[in-house]
Amino acid sequence: MAKLAKLHRSKNHRMIAGVMGGIAEYVGWSPTWVRILFVVISSLSAAVPGILIYIVLWIVMPKATVQSYQ
Repeated sequence: MAKLAKLHRSKNHRMIAGVMGGIAEYVGWSPTWVRILFVVISSLSAAVPGILIYIVLWIVMPKATVQSYQ
């Protein structure tokens, strides 16, 4: 699996915007586990809805390019 040098949205593991895939590539985890963990944490958190966090990350994280990968 290619590892991202910096945090970017994934080109390879995207379902909606590639946010969770990018985080998974950055830390070297499976994208499926990152998505499951995000859903569980979002479900347990009453303070900040997970969809807002996802949208903010979608806006803030740049899209990965070929040069983004090591």
